[in-house]
Amino acid sequence: MFHRIGRTVVRHPFWTLIAWVVAAIAIAASAPALQSNSDESSFLPKSYESIQAMELQQSAFPHQFTPGAEILYQRTDGGQLTAADKAQVVEINKELSAKTDIPLNQGVIGMPFSKDGKYGLAMVNLGTNTSDQTKMSDAATALRADVKQLTAGSDLNAKVGGTAAQVLDQSNSSKTGQAIISFGTFGIIIIAMLLIFRAPLMAIMPIVLIGVVLTAANGLIADITKLLNLTSNSSVTGILIVVLFGVGTDYILFLMFRYRERLRAGDDHKEAMITAVARVGEAIASAAGTVIIAFLALCLSSISFLKQMGPALAISVAVTLLAGLTLIPAVFSWIPPRVLLGPSKKWKVEPTSSRYAAIGNTVKRRPALVAAVSGVIMIGLAVISTGYSASFDFSSGSMPKTEESMVVQNTITTAYSAGAATPTDVFVTSTNGSPLDKGAVAGLGEKLTSVSGVGQVAPAKYNPNGTTADISVVLSSDPQSSTAISTVGQLRDTAHADTPPGTKVLVGGTTAIYADIQKAIDRDYSVVFPTAAVLIMLILGLMLRSVVAPWYLMASVGLGFAATLGSTVLVFQHLDNQGGLMFMLPVFIYLFVVAIGTDYNILMISRLREEAREGREPREAAAQALRHAGPTVAAAGAILAGTFASMMLAGNSLFAEMGFSISIGIVIAAFVMAMFFTPSLTALVGHAAWWPGHADRRKAKGESRIVAGSTVTSGDSDNVTELDPSRR
Repeated sequence: MFHRIGRTVVRHPFWTLIAWVVAAIAIAASAPALQSNSDESSFLPKSYESIQAMELQQSAFPHQFTPGAEILYQRTDGGQLTAADKAQVVEINKELSAKTDIPLNQGVIGMPFSKDGKYGLAMVNLGTNTSDQTKMSDAATALRADVKQLTAGSDLNAKVGGTAAQVLDQSNSSKTGQAIISFGTFGIIIIAMLLIFRAPLMAIMPIVLIGVVLTAANGLIADITKLLNLTSNSSVTGILIVVLFGVGTDYILFLMFRYRERLRAGDDHKEAMITAVARVGEAIASAAGTVIIAFLALCLSSISFLKQMGPALAISVAVTLLAGLTLIPAVFSWIPPRVLLGPSKKWKVEPTSSRYAAIGNTVKRRPALVAAVSGVIMIGLAVISTGYSASFDFSSGSMPKTEESMVVQNTITTAYSAGAATPTDVFVTSTNGSPLDKGAVAGLGEKLTSVSGVGQVAPAKYNPNGTTADISVVLSSDPQSSTAISTVGQLRDTAHADTPPGTKVLVGGTTAIYADIQKAIDRDYSVVFPTAAVLIMLILGLMLRSVVAPWYLMASVGLGFAATLGSTVLVFQHLDNQGGLMFMLPVFIYLFVVAIGTDYNILMISRLREEAREGREPREAAAQALRHAGPTVAAAGAILAGTFASMMLAGNSLFAEMGFSISIGIVIAAFVMAMFFTPSLTALVGHAAWWPGHADRRKAKGESRIVAGSTVTSGDSDNVTELDPSRR
């Protein structure tokens, strides 16, 4: 099949290119515009308690609001606020309440001044339509402009934070981060391709061709997102750029290294490309299949953000696969090798001394030692992963701490009670429609004060008909911390255990949402990961025609996942002294290390099988596979790790943690697993690795195989000599 695909596109390169360009333009032009949503509550389905509590609050207390923005006042000299300053704060709040230029503005409520007398705080009611990210951003922009104007020429300084300001700052930070990631990715790919091929055109072509793929993929993603009514999130865009250009460059390298190998064997450049597609097409398709399956498994997630990300990334990889088998070979075969690979003739000669040949010989001589050393390295790092701690400070994780909204958040945390700005609400509602027993509700409030981590419990507020009560609870710790999330768990246990008769209790608020997100992710770990592992094993089994090999391949991938998480814990929690890592980080490591990192194992094991089918014994096959596939794995791994490392330049801790963890995971996958662990294990297992099939045996008589660029058929004679890339 892959030979036919290669022959078709190589013989019709012009029409292949035209078809791709027309399709990309048509898809992009017809794609719908999507609105991004970064509201944490939108991550969860309605079955979770925090979402039910939010809906109850909106129906029972329609005039009660969760602040859409916060205004923090302080003197420009940092001193205590004077009586005149406090009066001015009250006046500014009144003027802001009457402002009509602020979208969604429903009033500004002044809060008590801080205990040290240095800060004033006001809460802005922006209604309940917080999912409209555009209006929230506009509201924050207008608030900042009005506050700046109203405090001009005075001793007061005011900053705007809260949800609306975080939406605005996240959007600006995301645009900056995406630009940095894009330029970093392009720069790494161009420099790396120049170093590998020493040909300017070969360095530029991947950027151009993958740019066409990106256009088509973005349009398809928008269509699918709207069709399935999924949530769009701006964070996916930055990840998508890295995935498309990183994976696309990998597939180009897989193809071009084999193309160059066939040119060195004496093939005509068009025939060399057809043979390259025929030889590596199955490996590329299998590698892409594992990635697509892993991404689509996220559709089983209960987190809407991951549900949207899964199909988006799966579509991007599927389009990249299609381009890798059609667009890229068509265009590259169209260009003469002396133009594509440069005028220098060095590419025509295989290096006489290869470090990969030396690595192969080491694996051949001592496979047990190589497997033990590489395994111990990964096990040692995996042990550190047991210290992983999750952080739910999504806002500060997605933007630099110098952004205005983050300055406000951090200042409020230190100047006021940590949970003052975002209290936890305990709602008590009647199940039969009769008024609540206020004495029983007050008794529940008293019991809540005994929960460890609760700083203050306010008297209950009732709706007009007395059927629902809201008990506001201020937590002692930061509402986004693991401690606060643990406190909410205890608060729920106490509230549910002491629910007054004839009532239902729901615990809601920001911290409760984080607690439910953690519960949802824990559920996903037990559903998404095993499902993806089983499906990936099936793909490996079908490709290798083996039951044995997929087991130790997936075991090595799982070990690589744990080693990657352990490396990240070591750097950020132990060396950088961070309290925890972003709560979604293990999912991202799964996405890119388990899924994409498997590509290198597939490429290596498929080449190892190919060498074995030429009649080589398992150890010799491993040595030859490393000699020929080692440079491809090393180059592809280095480029992909570099592109993900560019995320560390975006300026926020979320991208820094993601960039580091994924790049170090790719390094482990390429340079530890695929280069040492997998081939040494396969050499040790021997022929049994391919049980119950015979994938390592020579072709049977009558089957076709490619020899020195020509298709021959095995007959009764054994006089056919198969040439290696050096024509030996």
